[in-house]
Amino acid sequence: MEKYYHSVRLDKEKCQGCIHCIQRCPTQAIRVRNGKAIILAARCIDCGECIRVCPHKAKYAERDSIEIIQKFKYKVALPAPSLYGQIANVTDVNLLLNALLAIGFDDVFEVAAAAERISDATKKFLREHPEFSRPVISSACPAIVRLISVLYPNLIDRILPLRSPMEEAGRLAREKAVRETGFAPEEIGVFFITPCPAKITAIRHSQESEKSSIDGAVAINDIYPALVNQLGKLREQSELQHAGRIGISWGMTGGEASGTLSDASMPVDGIENCINVLSEIEDEKLNDIEFVELNACMGGCVGGVLTAENPYIAKSRLKNLRKYLPMALNNIADSPLAAVTAEKRPEEIPALKLADNLKEAMEKMNRLNEILSTFPRLDCGTCGAPSCRALAEDIVRGYTSEQDCIFRIRAELEGAALPKSVEELIPPPFRQKKNTDGGDKK
Repeated sequence: MEKYYHSVRLDKEKCQGCIHCIQRCPTQAIRVRNGKAIILAARCIDCGECIRVCPHKAKYAERDSIEIIQKFKYKVALPAPSLYGQIANVTDVNLLLNALLAIGFDDVFEVAAAAERISDATKKFLREHPEFSRPVISSACPAIVRLISVLYPNLIDRILPLRSPMEEAGRLAREKAVRETGFAPEEIGVFFITPCPAKITAIRHSQESEKSSIDGAVAINDIYPALVNQLGKLREQSELQHAGRIGISWGMTGGEASGTLSDASMPVDGIENCINVLSEIEDEKLNDIEFVELNACMGGCVGGVLTAENPYIAKSRLKNLRKYLPMALNNIADSPLAAVTAEKRPEEIPALKLADNLKEAMEKMNRLNEILSTFPRLDCGTCGAPSCRALAEDIVRGYTSEQDCIFRIRAELEGAALPKSVEELIPPPFRQKKNTDGGDKK
């Protein structure tokens, strides 16, 4: 397995080196060299922003096709709550769940039902653990968890130590299938219907358990046409819905926070907004907040890059679907918190370290600042790095040279120093000659 597995991938044939992606990546995980993008694996958090903004469709999410379910004797679908808002004129969640059976699944277990259990457990955790540093940060969005591991490792201890609803649903679904069918656990396939690439990565390289309880992930926008086709054909329905308002609300911003029933809970969406809030938490500015729900995508999971519908429309549909439902239909009852506690904690990803040795790291940092002081600080991106600081860091790491800055070349020309070739006058993203990239290519 790759040290840092990622579902977000690059199609080099389609990449035009246009630098849209480097300007949108929240962790500066992308460079452009020799006309092609390069993804730095240690920095990538699989948020999917590069997929969203790439005009050439060169970024994509590696995921499973629906055919993979045929490898198992018994197939269980785990629909994300965000799926419920994807299709027009669906006024009953049960109809959508039965459509999943019609396209080949043997059973459905709602992630919304597991979400209600995690909401109940979160309330219990906040009540029983006043010593846990506030605000407690939600563990539900894997892109946010990885963002913290990369950029804010000091906040790892604030992450809620409970399973994500996806993993809890996978665990419960397999137990239920074994109990009802008699099949061995390995004969049962459990598949998440996902709105985003970060959750695919969380399944294949889990940060909360040694091995995910889920066997694969099918994208919402891949399964969407088949669901729409089946909805018009359904005649008989099984009673499959077992989630209330709280569980369905997890599909959009504010759903998890409202499930805590605390006035001191704060929902946040959009990766830039989440970064700002995490910085404020790190600076001890939000200590009066008890719980923070962070969603990398605008609107919450309905805004994931693997969804099929406009997130605002999907959010409106979710609100209508939950209108006449009971508040919640699932809880952990008298079960101890250990029953829903994650097996392991996220770990720091040392992507920002310049060196393992402190002395060497300080020397490189001083060198970085020296180089940075000679740059124009325009963050134009023509060097193939997202900012002047990122270019200075790449130089210190030995990935590239100061000649990649077009303004440095201009200064040398003004000083009568001629370039070795015309190629050196062309910004690095668009050069044709071989250049050291220093990154993990995908």
